[in-house]
Amino acid sequence: MPAAAKRAPTPAATVAGVALTHPDRVLWEEQGLTKADLAAYLVRAADRLLPHVADRPLTLVRCPGGRQKSCFFARHPWPGMNPALGRARVGADETVVVRDAGGLAALAQSGVLEIHPWGATISDPERPDRLVVDLDPAEDLGFAAVMAAAREVRDRLAAAGLAPFLKTTGGKGLHVVAPLVPSAPWDRVHAFAGTLAEAMERDAPDRFLRASAKAERAGRIFIDYLRNTRGASAVAPYSPRARAGATVATPLAWEELTKDSRPDAFTVATMAARLAGPDPWEGFAQAARPLPSSP
Repeated sequence: MPAAAKRAPTPAATVAGVALTHPDRVLWEEQGLTKADLAAYLVRAADRLLPHVADRPLTLVRCPGGRQKSCFFARHPWPGMNPALGRARVGADETVVVRDAGGLAALAQSGVLEIHPWGATISDPERPDRLVVDLDPAEDLGFAAVMAAAREVRDRLAAAGLAPFLKTTGGKGLHVVAPLVPSAPWDRVHAFAGTLAEAMERDAPDRFLRASAKAERAGRIFIDYLRNTRGASAVAPYSPRARAGATVATPLAWEELTKDSRPDAFTVATMAARLAGPDPWEGFAQAARPLPSSP
């Protein structure tokens, strides 16, 4: 190709003080969403996203070439990591730290399509400040069954004295999340969540199970309580997913669960209007309660 016909490289774009190289690189091919689109979304969502990811150990899903190319998990700092991202030690491990909108833009620069934080902060990593119940349905179940399960988890947690909040996962399931006063250690939070899952399976074994084996899951919902384990993580509220549709894990008000609800209703391309509206998780931190003795 003659030199004059070669495509000129796209100049770097700057978002929240972070230079994006190859800002027009497509990360979700079906929607044509680019690295610049991802950075703009994360910065727009920063006020709601940062309270759930800032100063927490993170598991990140990096897809530098786009979601349909090679993706991998990143739990530790990497060579050439943008200086807008921090580092912190948690025990023997070093973790990536996000503290501000610039850090979110730096994640986009590194092709991070998913953000999965611990349920504890770097300053207090041994005492979780949230409990997560992940409702993962079998392939043959519709969303109505997942909504009914979420309401049941809500009612059980509320009866125990906790304040349950709801979010889509960006997949087929839902998360019910209860903020905690960080006083109980991981083993107690894990045991509490396991007891809840065990009770739901015992009361309705045709609907629920607490074993993760997919061969046993037909027609039922896996109540994944293992998110409440030291080192485990759950997708953050407002995190995109490396999935077809560029879906986003989205907080919901309980009243939003209706017969018309869809688990994939919210995407990177459509979130601007929702971010401009009321926050369904308003008062999340203030609703923290000590872990009850039993569910």
